[in-house]
Amino acid sequence: MSFLTVNMMLGKSFLLNCEIFFVTLLLSLPLGLLLSFGSMSRIKPLSWISRLYVYLMRSTPLMLQLAVVYYVPGFLNPGHILPRMTAACLAFVLNYAAYFSEIFRGGIQGIPKGQQEAGQVLGLTKGQIFRNITLLQLIKRIVPPIGNEVITLVKDTSLANFIMVKEVIAMAKEFGNKAMIWPLFYTGIFFLIFNGVVTLLLNRTERKLSYFQ
Repeated sequence: MSFLTVNMMLGKSFLLNCEIFFVTLLLSLPLGLLLSFGSMSRIKPLSWISRLYVYLMRSTPLMLQLAVVYYVPGFLNPGHILPRMTAACLAFVLNYAAYFSEIFRGGIQGIPKGQQEAGQVLGLTKGQIFRNITLLQLIKRIVPPIGNEVITLVKDTSLANFIMVKEVIAMAKEFGNKAMIWPLFYTGIFFLIFNGVVTLLLNRTERKLSYFQ
């Protein structure tokens, strides 16, 4: 099998990694923000449930969560299982939302309360204070830690092969079964390029937000 053919097959499989990555970011960021509000809520049951969820997601391996999301629905309702990609994306969203929620919570609580009190003195509503005072500073504070999670997410997408999603690592393993070991190491180039692009975008974002320093 030629190098070009192997490269094309690996590239096609890597598109699944990219799909998991973008779906996870698109859904887990807003879900994480909602979870952070729930964790900080004065409604005790809501706060307890949110914190328990975050604890469970952060304290158990992502591979175990993938197995639960994919296999448990079939046990509860025999004959009805989620498609592998759907299960993978769902597990990643649920997992990363928990991590993002803690970043959001730390960022919000790190903003001096005096600024919120000043907004109240000016007659601003809670929504206006959040949009005009808290949100912009929050973005500046959370970009570095979220950037670390995003870079980790790029690499974690390979864990989807645990439930037989044929992403790039799974495809490379198939070549390994055919006595072609180099594709397995070659997949590192895909992750290096993707993470390189992500890092450049994150650095550019941080520079644009430098006016808060």
